[in-house]
Amino acid sequence: MALSRIWSGFILIAIIVASIKCFFFGQSDIFNWMVIGKSGDPGNPLKVDGVIETCWTAVNICLKLIGIMALFMGFMSIAERAGGIRLLSRVIGPFFAKLFPDVPKGHPATGHMVMNFSANLLGLDNAATPFGIKAMESLQELNPDKETASNAQIMFLCLHAAGLTLIPVSIIAVRASLNSANPTDIFIPCMIATFVATIAAMLIVAFKQKINILQPVILAWVLGISAVIAAMVLYLVTLNAAGLQSFSGILSNGLLLLIFFLIVAGAVYKKIDVFDAFIDGAKGGFETAIKIIPYLVGMLIAISLLRTSGTFDLIIGGLKAACSYINLDSRFIDGIPTALIKPLSGGGARGMMIDTMTTHGADSFAGRLASILQGSSDTTFYVIAVYFGAVNVKNTRYAIGAMLLADLVGIITAISLTYLFFG
Repeated sequence: MALSRIWSGFILIAIIVASIKCFFFGQSDIFNWMVIGKSGDPGNPLKVDGVIETCWTAVNICLKLIGIMALFMGFMSIAERAGGIRLLSRVIGPFFAKLFPDVPKGHPATGHMVMNFSANLLGLDNAATPFGIKAMESLQELNPDKETASNAQIMFLCLHAAGLTLIPVSIIAVRASLNSANPTDIFIPCMIATFVATIAAMLIVAFKQKINILQPVILAWVLGISAVIAAMVLYLVTLNAAGLQSFSGILSNGLLLLIFFLIVAGAVYKKIDVFDAFIDGAKGGFETAIKIIPYLVGMLIAISLLRTSGTFDLIIGGLKAACSYINLDSRFIDGIPTALIKPLSGGGARGMMIDTMTTHGADSFAGRLASILQGSSDTTFYVIAVYFGAVNVKNTRYAIGAMLLADLVGIITAISLTYLFFG
């Protein structure tokens, strides 16, 4: 129900704002750009796709997702038949048993969630989505009310949407291409901001679900993971931009190939029909990718209307006026558009980050803040549409509120860190 109200609100607000601009401020072509506009059209002042093009974009995303889904669902199927997922579940079981008390010990969902979190941490977005959808499907098997999100699904998605990533390679690459003097100087603030957002997501959902975070097992795992990440950060800060990108490629893609190797080797050892298992899983990936098209189309057109109507410009203008009125340093406002768009559109936020750095400079306060904001969270509404859509969950309960609250913590942390590191 919450998602339905938010979706309706996006559309109603966008059309009201556009109508005011059209009939009271003389922007007579705004309706055209909202409906049939193309971002690549030189005459389009908004540089954002209208609803027609957005529908094509949503379908294209799903079509591209078919191959990726088939690939990773196929390998997941092999791992399940060979017992690899259950083995992974047993290893991580003590920690997840406390964090996901409704998930039985050794259930495959635990292994699927670990694979998703690992892919996210390494920046493997193409792998994280199939693993995440597989985790949602496994959790849906345990869900007594198939149309309502379970506690475990909400906890999983909130942690996923916090977007904990070890190395923001794409952001560093963009900064380097825009002639930043030190493209990697946002690495530590990005890492801290996304880690704080993840911990905030865990605490918010744990509070709502009455999970005691102070249990020794949870504390031991959280502190242990924190120590590993801290050790990795201490090593990575010694590398330059080229070394960081090289290390990231070796670590992430090398680990992915290692996972493929271990899955196939384990299946061969267990005398599994490897290719047959892969085909069975790949078929499920195809079906899932097609299933999410309506959910993605619906969400993306609402976001498109919100962006093309100029609603974000009004929000930014209001924030600047408020800061000026109370004599508050308003430098952070120029980086805020990235934060506002990130929960709605990953591509839009990336474009806004690049625009901010192009306008103000890659090493400006706003440019660095936009970079840190881009790396401190995931696309909340995309995650909601794709993951809940994949399992036909209609009542998301408090998932959206928890995710957006964690996003807010990430934004506040990112702004604070930018002032701390770059003054």
